Amino acid sequence: MDSRSQFTKTTVALHWIIAIAVIGSLMLGLYVEDLPRGAEKFELIGLHKSVGVLVLVVAFYRLIWRIRNRLPERLSPVAQWQEKVTTVVHLILLAGTLLMPLSGMLMAIGNGHPVAVFGLELIAGGDENELFGVMGESMHGLGANVMIAAIALHVVASVKHHLLTRDGTLQRMLGRRVA
Repeated sequence: MDSRSQFTKTTVALHWIIAIAVIGSLMLGLYVEDLPRGAEKFELIGLHKSVGVLVLVVAFYRLIWRIRNRLPERLSPVAQWQEKVTTVVHLILLAGTLLMPLSGMLMAIGNGHPVAVFGLELIAGGDENELFGVMGESMHGLGANVMIAAIALHVVASVKHHLLTRDGTLQRMLGRRVA
């Protein structure tokens, strides 16, 4: 169980696995968006979708882990407005790790494409459903922008805790014990 002074290896691993996968997937998605139609684009979209499905699985496990393990205690006091912003950003990040993959799957299904993980088809492609396609695409596009903003705020807050507050918050997220 996480403690005030140290997070479990599971908490740390889940955080960094999802962080790397989500940031990588966002970067890949933005890159692929501007590519012309062709083999390279479709191959990279397949990779993007595969990573997204894996993020969904790990994020779902992380949600269960977080519910069972409760939220960690703060290492230093913050202003009430900062506490509210922190709560909102954490909720956006947690929800985004679930909703971004789901909206991507909705978009694929709506456009008649299969949902696959590295070539293993999980949901077969079929008839197009314009409503699902439009909903998925809108949610995915808006979600990407919201996630980028939330990640940026999260990183800035981490740097602030490390360089200005010096309370050990970042060290704890790296798996180290803090006072």
